[in-house]
Formats: sequence, C-alpha cells, structure tokens
Amino acid sequence: MTFSVLIFLIALLITGFLGFSMLRGRRGGQPAAAYDLEVYREQLASVDRDLARGVIGEGDAERVRTEISRRILAADAQMRGEAAAAGPSRVVTGIALLGMAVLLIGGALWMYRQMGAAGFPDMPLSARLELAEELRESRPSQAEAEALAPPVQTPELEDNYAALLTQLRDTVAERPDDLQGHSLLAQHETNAGNFKAGYTAQQRVIDLSGDAAPAAAYADLGEMMILAAGGYISPEAEAALRQALEQDPSLGPARYYWGQMLAQIGRPDLAYRMWADTLRDSPPGAPWVQAIRGQIDDLAFRAGVFNAPSLSTAPGPSDEDMQAAADLTPEERQEMIQGMVDQLSDRLATEGGAPEEWARLIAALGVLGQAERAIAIRDEAMTVFADNTAALQIIDAAALQAGIAQ
Repeated sequence: MTFSVLIFLIALLITGFLGFSMLRGRRGGQPAAAYDLEVYREQLASVDRDLARGVIGEGDAERVRTEISRRILAADAQMRGEAAAAGPSRVVTGIALLGMAVLLIGGALWMYRQMGAAGFPDMPLSARLELAEELRESRPSQAEAEALAPPVQTPELEDNYAALLTQLRDTVAERPDDLQGHSLLAQHETNAGNFKAGYTAQQRVIDLSGDAAPAAAYADLGEMMILAAGGYISPEAEAALRQALEQDPSLGPARYYWGQMLAQIGRPDLAYRMWADTLRDSPPGAPWVQAIRGQIDDLAFRAGVFNAPSLSTAPGPSDEDMQAAADLTPEERQEMIQGMVDQLSDRLATEGGAPEEWARLIAALGVLGQAERAIAIRDEAMTVFADNTAALQIIDAAALQAGIAQ
C-alpha cells in the first residue's frame, strides 16, 4: 500500500466519522418536550385516581387539572417549535457532507502531491542503510571534488609574509626529506589558503614520520583535504580521519569531521551520536565545540531526535551574574575581569589545563592590553605542549588574536 492510498483512506475515515455525526442528529429521538407531555398526562390520570379514592376533593382536583392542562399546552407548543427548528433538510445535509468529503479527501491528496513525494517508492530502514552505504562507496574522489568545488578565495598576504612563504617553499624543495620544513610548509600554505599545497606537504610529513606519525598529523591532513574540497569529505579524507581516530579516539577535530562525513552520506543518526558524545567529552572552549553547537539542532531533526535536551547552547553565566556585571561601573567591571583572568592564570600555573584554557588566557590578556604577560604565558604554553601539534596550533591562533604572534 502506497503512502498516497493511506492518506486517502485516512481522509475517507475522518469524513465517515463527521458524516455519521451530522446524520445522527437527524435520526435522534423525540424532543425533550415530548417527555414532559408524557409526565403531565400521567399526572392528570393520577388526579382522577386520587379523586375516585376520595383522597382529594372535587375543587382541589379541578384546580390541579387546570394547572396540569396549562403545562401540557406549554409543552406541546415547545415541542412544535423544536420540531420546526430541527435543522436543515436532508438535501442540505447531503450537500454539506459531499462538500466536506471533497474538501478533506481532495485537499489531502492535493497537499501530498504538492508537499510530499508522489510516486516515490517506500523506503524502509534497510533500504535507507543500503543507500547510505552505496553513497559512501560511490562518492567522488578528492581530485573530482576539488575540480567541482568553487575557487578558494585566498587572503591577501603581506609582502613580508609572502616573501617568507616563497623562501620556505624554495628551502623545502631543496630539502625533500626535511620533516620540520614540510610541517611548517603545510601549516603556512593552509594559512595562506593554498589547501592543496598544504595537504600535499602534510602528506609528506606523514610519509617522513612513518609509524611515528601522530594522530593529529592525520587529522590535519584530513582537514586540509576537506578545506581544499570546499567542505566535502572525500574517501581520501575519510581514510586520514579513520587513521587519526584509530590512534586517538578522543581527538576532537577528527571526531567533528567524522560526524560531518556521516551526515553527508545520509547517516544523521550516527552523526548525531558522534557529535553529542564529542560535546560531552570536549572542553567548552575547544574550537570544534562551537562548530558542532551551531549545527547539532538541525542534525537532531534530520536524525529524528525530538526529545533530546538542546546541545546548541553552551553553559554560561547566570542571569544574576549578568545583572551584577551590568550594574558595575567600567572600572569595577575591568577589575572583575582582571580577577577572573588572575584566577585562571593561577590555576593553570598550579594545576595545568587544556590548551583551550591557555589560549583563552592569552586572548584575554591581549584584550586587557597586557602584552608582555601574554607573551610569557604563550611561551610557557608552547613549552608545556611542545609535543602536541594540535595544541600548538590553538596557542598560535590565540597569540594571533592577542596581537603577539611571532
């Protein structure tokens, strides 16, 4: 049974219920005044019986008969009025029922043809899963996606930076086995918007590193490929992300792009679970967290998740905190911000923290105009995360935001 037939039958059933209600009113029993007449007639007969037994006198019996007769006349007049106002005729009722049937049944079918997918075959869950797998296996390669992607708008580089980038390219070309050179080239080509050159250099980094290539290197490779393809995740990018997640299942950037890939191939259910778990496991300031929050509500709708708590908003200050901050003078507000920055700085110095927290402290110090302190925190963070490429990129981005980039 196709969906259109099901829609027709549902509309027909509703029409039948409504028509039954309309016709049942015409087949109803006697009006209420008819029951009153029966009661009054019984009372009149009862008066005659009481008079015959000598319970009441002739005068009382006559007065009671007069009152009951008056009530009988009133009830009879009321019954005639109810019969006259019993409703429309059967012809009018039939026309109304026909119009309602046309409206409900015809309207339902018209809306389905306008808004539905008339003629499209039923798709059970097994067919949807097979289609998603076919889409995954037959989707375009990296080269095909890059050919179809719109041209990348590369940023305009300062003359000094452009000269340094050219010099770096020449140096790496002369030293094809220089691991550090290729790592720098991949980073700066990506920063310059040359994503294909960036992932080519990053692939060379992985080749030179061999089995020692960290998970972050594969995640960076996948991200550069995705950027080069305009956001599309090719089989080659998927392979890089898979390698990253096999080495480190908790790697945030790889988990974000893996969820995006699942959504692209028609598995929003798996993508939603991946992103929801990633949000729960990631620090609030992680770069990928904001990207997930901006898309997860739409993904939940596509996955059919309607009763889950909203994950699109990050926890923040309470209304009381916001009101208290609004009531402060600029000097008091600056002092409050300084106190929060000092608390974060003390905690990182004594307990350590995630790279996102270090980056938040560096950016906050830049806003406060404390450049020397921001530089000191940046240098300390670079030492703490010397072996973590992803963390160093987060620190570099915060330093750039604070205006203290090297």
